[in-house]
Amino acid sequence: MTTNKKPTHGVYIVEGEGDKAFWTKIGAAWPTSSGDGFTIQLSALPVNGRLVVQKLKAKRDDE
Repeated sequence: MTTNKKPTHGVYIVEGEGDKAFWTKIGAAWPTSSGDGFTIQLSALPVNGRLVVQKLKAKRDDE
């Protein structure tokens, strides 16, 4: 499933805790039209760690 809208959230697998945590982006998320949930598209399936869905920050022009 794809959408023409840009994703509003990134989906990450996080392994470890605190400053030693390692974050890997594995997908994206969009709010549903009702606003009650998210459509999530993953490019990988994690076998350990935890999933975190976090709002994406706007890219600066110099990035």
